[in-house]
Amino acid sequence: MTEETTAAPIILVVEDEPKLGQLLVDYLEAADYRTRWLTRVDGVIDSLQTQHADLVLLDLMLPGRDGLIVCRDLRRFSDVPVIMITAKTEEIDRLLGLEIGADDYICKPYSPREVVARVKAILRRSGSRPPGRPPRSTLMKAAFRPATAACRWT
Repeated sequence: MTEETTAAPIILVVEDEPKLGQLLVDYLEAADYRTRWLTRVDGVIDSLQTQHADLVLLDLMLPGRDGLIVCRDLRRFSDVPVIMITAKTEEIDRLLGLEIGADDYICKPYSPREVVARVKAILRRSGSRPPGRPPRSTLMKAAFRPATAACRWT
């Protein structure tokens, strides 16, 4: 296998609060994900156009630019999964975020373990493998012999 197919997924964390950003990075790296952390929203589009990411965790209320606009602009050239993380808890905000292109929407305060679980679930559905897991086709191979009704696992 190539390094690209065996490397852990890259999660782009966009969060301006140092404690929250570091908490997300720590939990994601503990779950064997690779991370890149941006504290400014104005670098998100450039970063994704020049560097691969498997998923984006995007805080909506960042200085410089509205996260909803960034998500809309991102959807013009990329289908990378996006999870919005924000203090905006009203139903209309959640609906707008999902309608604009987010794959999930998490309201603050949140459990970092739940964020990691949601990242894992979205990557699983999008075709990226969780860290440390071989491709499904190589997890287990069975040889079934109908004449003896025996099954041997390899």
